[in-house]
Amino acid sequence: MAKVFFKEDRCKGCELCTTVCPKGIVVMARDRINNKGFQPAQVIEQDKCIGCAFCAMICPDVVIEVEK
Repeated sequence: MAKVFFKEDRCKGCELCTTVCPKGIVVMARDRINNKGFQPAQVIEQDKCIGCAFCAMICPDVVIEVEK
């Protein structure tokens, strides 16, 4: 099973990762703000992740790591 990790304090909330996830499980956190003042990305259902790493590839700030 794949696992996705976010360096939330580096996320600028661009939402690019949310647009490429084929499972639709990468969303923006609506309940918290990071140190930069943005709502960071998060995975809502980790068990549904297929480990494609599209989210990590599109992230311009290298915030996302996918462990397979």
